[in-house]
Amino acid sequence: MAQGGWAAVPDAPEPVRGLSPARLAWRRFRRDRAALASLTVLSLVFVFALMAPLWARWTGHPYDATFPRTGLDADGLPRGPGGEFWLGADQLGRDVLVRAAYGARISLLVGVLAALLAAAAGTCVGTVAGYAGGAVDALLARLMDVTLALPYLLVAIMLATTFQVSSPRASLAMTVLVIAFFSFAAFGRVVRGQVLSLRRREFVDAARALGASNARIIVADVLPNLAAQVTVLTSMLVPASIVFEATLSFLGAGVRPPMPSWGSMLGEGGEVFRTAWWLPAAPGVLLLLTTLSFNLLGDGIRDALDPRGDRPGRG
Repeated sequence: MAQGGWAAVPDAPEPVRGLSPARLAWRRFRRDRAALASLTVLSLVFVFALMAPLWARWTGHPYDATFPRTGLDADGLPRGPGGEFWLGADQLGRDVLVRAAYGARISLLVGVLAALLAAAAGTCVGTVAGYAGGAVDALLARLMDVTLALPYLLVAIMLATTFQVSSPRASLAMTVLVIAFFSFAAFGRVVRGQVLSLRRREFVDAARALGASNARIIVADVLPNLAAQVTVLTSMLVPASIVFEATLSFLGAGVRPPMPSWGSMLGEGGEVFRTAWWLPAAPGVLLLLTTLSFNLLGDGIRDALDPRGDRPGRG
């Protein structure tokens, strides 16, 4: 009993506030330290790439300009890192730092564009194949199987060398299209499997019973339920596309000179690795950090969008 004979009235409970799926996903993502660290590293790499013109202005070294007097020693060998060339110079006396920054722009641009194109094509083909079924599904599934069965690296080199272009921008577009073509099939197979499961769900049957057309069901019911899977797959496809571009450029079938990329810089640095270790080191470390960060970020996004909640062992 309270003073005066009155019973204490308990405080009213606070109202329960619902969280949207996006806020729940963000809450899970914030608890993933590896994903947050990867996002930080990728942000720094993007800033480094965006600052490429500033690096060239501050150092006074355009990415395609050669400085044989200051970039090469008396024996004609590249000079190492120093006051004028912060990350050293290459065989032609070009600034490695500036070329690595411009190479970051090329590698990131190719990786993101190729991943987006492959995701768009794979989503369209996989959705149509999984929802239509029958002969359409068999035809599109076999098309994806044939694409996956091709020795993609050899065919990509053949295509890049057959349709040789002299313009660096045209070679950049060719590289993006080649990577997207050999990446959409694996993407489409995963989407097809998801759609085969979704088209048997009750909400699809209900929409069909209400008279909704197939196009409306795909746009309003199927694709929204694919958004999480497509987002995760796209984030995982970006590092694969970056490595694909680096491989093509390393073999001389990617982006044409004088436009730099990490792959071409690795190829050039491998020729003088024993005497100029910094040439492959700079693009190699950047490529390693970028691809590793994208993979860890993709894992974090996957765990954040998982409706079952956090997985064991994730911090």
